[in-house]
Amino acid sequence: MEKINIEEKLSLFNEYWNPKIIGEVNESYLKLAKLKGDFIWHTHENEDEMFYVVKGVLIIKFREKDVQIHEGECIIIPRGIEHMPIAEKEVHVMLIESKTTLNTGNVINERTIEKLKRI
Repeated sequence: MEKINIEEKLSLFNEYWNPKIIGEVNESYLKLAKLKGDFIWHTHENEDEMFYVVKGVLIIKFREKDVQIHEGECIIIPRGIEHMPIAEKEVHVMLIESKTTLNTGNVINERTIEKLKRI
């Protein structure tokens, strides 16, 4: 049981859209990621997602609206909801997701990361 310094963990990597595991809570991973640019439209059929913005402004596009999440804010995306994250400038996020959650959800492509690194 050691404390986790979020800023220190974020300083350990630079790649975008490549979440890193920093801990586990029950059947979920606590992850950090750096985001920049547009991601892809996708859904998670069996898992909810939680994005907490540590730094920057994250836009989550839904088919019916866009939602801006600012530093200190979070959003929970229920399973089955199609979405696309966008970071116009670099954004740092903390994610709480089921251990089964793929970053690209129902889409498998070159951006899919099946085995996440632990930092």
